[in-house]
Amino acid sequence: MKLNYREYGVFREDRPSLLLLHGLLGSSANWHSIARELGSDCHLIVPDLRNHGGSPHDSDISYDAMVADLLALIDDQGFDSVVLVGHSMGGKAAMWLSLNYPDLVEGLVVVDISPVRYPNRFGTILKALCELDLDGLDDRGQADMKLAQLLEQRALRQYLLQNLVQQAGQWNWRVNLEAIEKGLDGIIGFPDVDDNSQYLGPVQFIYGGNSDYVQHEHERIIRDTFPFACLRSVPGAGHWVYSEKPDEFLAALRSFLGKELI
Repeated sequence: MKLNYREYGVFREDRPSLLLLHGLLGSSANWHSIARELGSDCHLIVPDLRNHGGSPHDSDISYDAMVADLLALIDDQGFDSVVLVGHSMGGKAAMWLSLNYPDLVEGLVVVDISPVRYPNRFGTILKALCELDLDGLDDRGQADMKLAQLLEQRALRQYLLQNLVQQAGQWNWRVNLEAIEKGLDGIIGFPDVDDNSQYLGPVQFIYGGNSDYVQHEHERIIRDTFPFACLRSVPGAGHWVYSEKPDEFLAALRSFLGKELI
């Protein structure tokens, strides 16, 4: 699958390009502010993962399929290797690519996610989106009011409503809700890792101090799978670390990149 993507900065032969990967129900737009800041120092490719943003829809939303898309993107760009930065679902896709194709990955940054199975936190969210009557919508504000009946957090609703677009007078979701709903069990899980499978390159886990996605009991599996991983908390941040605390996130990311890679 050929992914839609945004490009920032200028390619340089002497340093690897970065691929920034968004989370579930997100898009490349989520990374815009961070990518724009990094673009003065780095070359970045920021794709919409399959079934998200401007990329094609498909019934398969497995991590194997996401990795295949990313491999095609890396090949199309002519990169020998890249640095992967992935948030949430994008972090899992980045980890899976690193474990299976380590020679392509110069370094890995995983944002607020672990290589573990999580409880289903998205059932109510997907139900709310699927049940929203798009034919009866006048504007995005009306959609927000209707979603508020099921989803109290305004920031979450604003994040989700970035996926609502109007085309030829008709409101539609850019995300493939049907595929996501059917494939959700795989998304909240993580593919089985062989006992001897490790990524031996430099790795930074950046997680929100107020988030419960990266827990103390995850550290063993993180270090078993990524022996050279460093874990760094961003105080006061929740799951969307890079948008809630952008300066602190950038400082952590730049520190890792400068120390290890560029």
